[in-house]
Amino acid sequence: MGSPLTRARVTARPVVLVWGAAVALAATVGLQAHNGSPFPLVSNQVTGPYRVSVWADPDATDDGTPAGTFWVLVEGARKDTTLPVETRVTLAITPRDRPGPTLAASGRPTGAQVPQRFIAALLMNHEGPYAVAVAVDGPLGSAHVDTQVDATYATRPGPIGVILSLVPFLLAGGLWLKLLLRRRAAAPRPQA
Repeated sequence: MGSPLTRARVTARPVVLVWGAAVALAATVGLQAHNGSPFPLVSNQVTGPYRVSVWADPDATDDGTPAGTFWVLVEGARKDTTLPVETRVTLAITPRDRPGPTLAASGRPTGAQVPQRFIAALLMNHEGPYAVAVAVDGPLGSAHVDTQVDATYATRPGPIGVILSLVPFLLAGGLWLKLLLRRRAAAPRPQA
């Protein structure tokens, strides 16, 4: 039937192909959802007397923890304008894919840097698209910025991730079963 080396090469080819496919699929899993650093939703949009940027880390949770975190950066629209300390930011989110309440939070200032940064955390209780509305109010006037974001679970793997995590166990189980059947076939049969 051939040398042991030839049989080993023929047996190894399917294993190499399966592992190659698993690695290729694993490379695409990260492209389907967000789980990492905040990213910009709006960059340097001039609206009214303000220049506004909105960053998000839109993590959904099932345990009631407000993990959808938003940063709003605000500065005067003109370079020579100083942002008054009385400036306030309110951020609201509304589910777009199903009925649900609008949740709002006041942005908490994070320091005295320019542009001024405000942070707000809101409960995003499911994956999917949310409308995001930012209102800026202060002595310079009012402004509104509307955008949207897709919330994702931070720690829950998707269907492809679950399948990929099962592949090593299925391969090990298949090899064990193959070895068991080979040993059973090679075992001497009792004479009756």
